Amino acid sequence: MVETSNEWCPSRIHTGTILLNIFINDLDSGNEYTLCKFVDDTKMSGATDSVEGRDAKQGDLDRLEKWVYENLMKFNKAKCKVLHLGYGNPQYQCRPGDEWFESSLA
Repeated sequence: MVETSNEWCPSRIHTGTILLNIFINDLDSGNEYTLCKFVDDTKMSGATDSVEGRDAKQGDLDRLEKWVYENLMKFNKAKCKVLHLGYGNPQYQCRPGDEWFESSLA
């Protein structure tokens, strides 16, 4: 007789995390802006205070969109927001694919 258990298995979680990290390891290759990756969440950050900076950020988003498509994944665009900080911020808009990101106050 084989006993089974539905208890939480730390080794399974650990292995899954390692495999995910290996899978997304190249996510930020070629990007000018900083990507912070944590489990299933990725944040892009950096100052965008010029038209050239806006174009660089859009280029990074286009590369991410291509990576997502090539790896059969998708953005959860409902969770994607842009946070504009600083006085006199030009509040440039950006988008992955066809949909513009919403701005957020917090």
